[in-house]
Amino acid sequence: MEQYEHTCMIRGDGGKAIRAILDRICDKWTMLTVATLEQGRMRFSHLHQHIPGISQRMLTLTLRNLERDGLVSRTVYAEVPPRVEYALTPQGESLIPPALALARWAVEHNGEIQASRDAYDARSK
Repeated sequence: MEQYEHTCMIRGDGGKAIRAILDRICDKWTMLTVATLEQGRMRFSHLHQHIPGISQRMLTLTLRNLERDGLVSRTVYAEVPPRVEYALTPQGESLIPPALALARWAVEHNGEIQASRDAYDARSK
């Protein structure tokens, strides 16, 4: 039995939990946010500057979801004006190695995948 099927059987949910987590962490904004936070604690504005193309609203939603999942911590400092910083939790930091491995795989196989896409598209015309 394959490991994935075995895992789904143990959980008894047909893979629902696995899919829900992968849907969250494989979202493009989540991975970019986690990768940016790997550099250390950051304020919202600093994060926003370092994640190309993300809107303030999408960054807010992404950070809330990551905080809810326990991957990011949010610290509010009682200052005027208030200061809020975000950081990866130990659980969030544990996501970095598999994410980097997946990114390496994507870079290594990008040429092959693009060639397959081009060939498929040429056949489909």
